[in-house]
Amino acid sequence: MDFIVELVVSVLIVLGGIFALVGSVGMVKLPDLLTRLHAPTKATTLGVGGALVASMVFFAGLEGRLSIHEVLITAFLFLTAPISAHFIAKAHLHEYPELREDLPDTGRPLGWSTFERMPDEDEVAEETEDDRHAAHH
Repeated sequence: MDFIVELVVSVLIVLGGIFALVGSVGMVKLPDLLTRLHAPTKATTLGVGGALVASMVFFAGLEGRLSIHEVLITAFLFLTAPISAHFIAKAHLHEYPELREDLPDTGRPLGWSTFERMPDEDEVAEETEDDRHAAHH
């Protein structure tokens, strides 16, 4: 039984290391901030997650106790990584407004939420009506 646990832990650590390596290489090689942002928020997060899951399996399988620390760290990591990436991307779009022209259409009257202006009451009512209509179809 110990052999199987050790094998699972080893596989998880190797997979986590591969994801972390891919995320690190992506951060160095990708051309601009918005594409580089995917590397640490996706691949590196999965890499750290693999190491944390390996630690949970190790303590549960070999020592017979559940380690809640890794669960809390994983939850914190998976909650904060996308939120911080979103804030960084928004700040970058504010710093370089010419990048907004290349973004796809959102299908809403206000476009991307870059706080260029406050929405009019008519736009908010129209958007709410469109959302209600789309929800029924």
